[in-house]
Amino acid sequence: MPRVPVARRINRVATISMHTSPLDQPGTGDAGGMNVYIVEVAKRLAALGVEVEIFTRQTARDLPATVEIEPGVTVRHVTSGPYEELDKGDLPGQLCSFLSGVLRTEAMYEPGRYDVIHSHYWLSGQVGWLARERWGVPLVHTMHTMAKVKNLLLAEGDKPEPVARVLGEEQVVEMADRLVANTAAEAEELIDLYSAPAERVAVVNPGVNLQVFQPASKGAARSRLGLPQDAHVMLFVGRVQPLKAPDVLLRAAARMIADDPSLRSRLIVACVGGPSGNGLARPSYLTELAAELGISDVVRLAPPAPQYELADWYRAADVTVVPSYNESFGLVALESQACGTPVVAASVGGLRTAVKDGVSGLLVDGHDVHAWAQALRAFVDRPAWRDAMGSGARDHAAAFGWPATAARLLEVYSAAMSRLNRVPAAVNL
Repeated sequence: MPRVPVARRINRVATISMHTSPLDQPGTGDAGGMNVYIVEVAKRLAALGVEVEIFTRQTARDLPATVEIEPGVTVRHVTSGPYEELDKGDLPGQLCSFLSGVLRTEAMYEPGRYDVIHSHYWLSGQVGWLARERWGVPLVHTMHTMAKVKNLLLAEGDKPEPVARVLGEEQVVEMADRLVANTAAEAEELIDLYSAPAERVAVVNPGVNLQVFQPASKGAARSRLGLPQDAHVMLFVGRVQPLKAPDVLLRAAARMIADDPSLRSRLIVACVGGPSGNGLARPSYLTELAAELGISDVVRLAPPAPQYELADWYRAADVTVVPSYNESFGLVALESQACGTPVVAASVGGLRTAVKDGVSGLLVDGHDVHAWAQALRAFVDRPAWRDAMGSGARDHAAAFGWPATAARLLEVYSAAMSRLNRVPAAVNL
């Protein structure tokens, strides 16, 4: 007799983020858009009545075992390896101890505590598929970045991702009940490069917090940040590492000044973020590069900022620059546009979705400094066109909201449960 699917409401999701905590400040270390994604989705799921417990590695001895971000969203710190001074490249050696901590937590409760596992990044996926086998619940996985894609688009001087990561990602793709891609292009990469079954790949666009990132007075933002009212402000936000290519902005600025020395007195290149990944080897790289290019007087470096302050940086800028060699989506581009500031971005990965070329900003092929200088110069010379781009940026970003992302993820969770012959009861959205 065929097995009858069991109806089961989605009550609780086990989210796994092993290598970076959602409590960390995005913009430095290993914290970035993925951290924002996990927190924002968790909050929106909780608003829909679905509890989220986020498992992450404990990185300091004095961290509490659990932290409630808000009702329905709990971060669980798992002791796994040294609390500090552990490079991300060493984390595969801690997979067993981290998995053990996750399994022990579930064992403290009655069976069936979690209905779905959602893992983020390949390390978490390794933990997720083993927990899936133990708990008998579906695994939904989001890659965020993929080794094979990164290795095809390496920045100069950057190191290729190791074979161990490639193999680990292939295992996760094989075991996951559903794979979440940020864009249709990423879905194609999963299918073409990893042989992911198309029927198990779902496209779910990330969102932006439209309550925090919204238009407001440029002049007031510049006053709060100590920026001149008449300056041409070009902004980079993110981790300082070869992949993110902040050097492209500095080199383009130097080219613009060389072509028109009168720009020097009013041009400001602001970089908000901290060293990460391979960038940790040269923490003063941007300072040194600015001196080498002769534009130290133009460059302003600021540490990673909380969202409310980051919104001011976007509002204060004339254009936000995202020259990454690869982005699975590019939340910075979306946040900037939501504040009414257009974006010049590399035409790679998810940035082709996050930026509407010619409407909310410009997409630049490659990383030729002359091409970037030319694109950025347009935002100096054509203020009316720049303002029109700002309007287009607001309209484009308005279509991306985290509630829509969470609602779509619930559909993906339901489909994953159905694959294990469990039919979730309806969730009122």
